[in-house]
Amino acid sequence: MTIYSLYIYDRHCTCVYYQDWHRSKPPRPSVEGGILPAVSHQVNPIRPDETTVAGPTYTNPRNTLTSMSGVVVAVNDDTPAPSATTQPAPPQSGLTFDEEAKLVYGVVLSLRNMIKKLSGKDEQFVNYRTSSYKLHLFETLSGYKFVMLSDPNTDSLRFVLRQIYAGPFLEYVVRNPLVSMDSKERGIDNEYFRTSTDRMIRGLSVFQ
Repeated sequence: MTIYSLYIYDRHCTCVYYQDWHRSKPPRPSVEGGILPAVSHQVNPIRPDETTVAGPTYTNPRNTLTSMSGVVVAVNDDTPAPSATTQPAPPQSGLTFDEEAKLVYGVVLSLRNMIKKLSGKDEQFVNYRTSSYKLHLFETLSGYKFVMLSDPNTDSLRFVLRQIYAGPFLEYVVRNPLVSMDSKERGIDNEYFRTSTDRMIRGLSVFQ
């Protein structure tokens, strides 16, 4: 059993935070403008002018960083072959992150509405399971939605989402004067919140 990822959506249905742990296929970076800035450094959008990186126009023999390999070398040492240091890129999901985030929210919204229509307004949607994963939901009174994906055999993690909200979220997001809530312009990612959330998740018995 393990935990895959965490999404946080604001009251405007926008993904304002993302963090993952044991994903075998990370999402593709979003297109520029697809997500807000400060959602996650893991899925920062790629600008069109960053798709091609030009090599340096002048090579000084005293340079300590080889131009393409990314390996630090000593002065006058032979440059190592790129093939020996190049790491293969991990396989990525077929969806960009902005598409994935919209689909996750769409599933949550559809199931929540279906449950309310079938069972009444007092019934709550807290999780659902497929053969590949289990989705857990915690919604605050202010309309923020905390969504976590885990192994399908994991018990309910709604209490974990509640702890994230009552602990790191209130401390490092709501009470943080540098974070603008509901700005519609930026996410809520910051170093303290990310580190505290990561520490909490890694301390769970289901995290393997």
